[in-house]
Amino acid sequence: MNTGRNIFTFNLFHYFTLFMNEHCENAKNFLGELVGELGFDLSVDATWTDEGCVINLSGDDAHIALAENGEMLDAFETVLFQAFGRGMDREHRFIVDAEGFRQTRKAELHAMARFAADQVRKNGRAFTFGVLNSTERRIIHTTLQQEDDLITESVGDGRERRLQVRLH
Repeated sequence: MNTGRNIFTFNLFHYFTLFMNEHCENAKNFLGELVGELGFDLSVDATWTDEGCVINLSGDDAHIALAENGEMLDAFETVLFQAFGRGMDREHRFIVDAEGFRQTRKAELHAMARFAADQVRKNGRAFTFGVLNSTERRIIHTTLQQEDDLITESVGDGRERRLQVRLH
C-alpha cells in the first residue's frame, strides 16, 4: 500500500540528492577553474556517494597533488569546505582524490586501527597514533566503534591532536 508519507519521504530524499549533486557539481566546477588558473594539467570529475562529494583529479600533474602525503588534496578539501560546506550536512564531506590515493590511505588506516586494537588488547596499555588529520582520525574511530572492549578518543589540541585507543 502506497501512503502519502512514503511519497513524501521519497520526494524529500529525491530533492536532497538533487541539492547535494548540485553542490557537488558547483564544487567540481570551482576546483576545475582553480587548478586551471594555477596552471596544472588536471581534469576534474565528481560523483556523489554515501560519504559525500568525491572529486577525482587526473592528468599529467596528478603526482603534484600527491606530494607530501597528499597535502594539496587536503588543501583543496579545506577550500571546498570553506566555499561550499555550509550547504552540506554533517554526515557528508568533500573528498578530493588522485590516482586512488584516498582509497589506498583508507586501507592503510583500517590496518593501523586493527594493529592498534591488537596492541591494546595484548599489552593493556593505551595506543596513541602520530599526527593524523581529522578525516584520518574519523576513519579509525569508525573502524573501531563496534569494538565493545575499546574506546577511541582524540586528545590534545590543534596540530598536537592525536587519536588514542584504550581498553574500555
